[in-house]
Amino acid sequence: MTIERYLRLFAGLFVLLSVALGYWVHPAWFLFTGFVGLNLFQSAFTNWCPMMTILKKLGVGSAECGVNARA
Repeated sequence: MTIERYLRLFAGLFVLLSVALGYWVHPAWFLFTGFVGLNLFQSAFTNWCPMMTILKKLGVGSAECGVNARA
């Protein structure tokens, strides 16, 4: 799996988890949902997000490197 797919996987997981925690545990967890959304928004303009840095350090390749790239 590429870094881009892992990034979408973790973003979706964090959103679903924080919505569930906000509903069943405490509404303050919705702030984490907002943080994830804001982070995705800024990464659209800067092409950088903390999760990508973490995944790169873990050795996950990107589609640009030709790893699992499809035309």
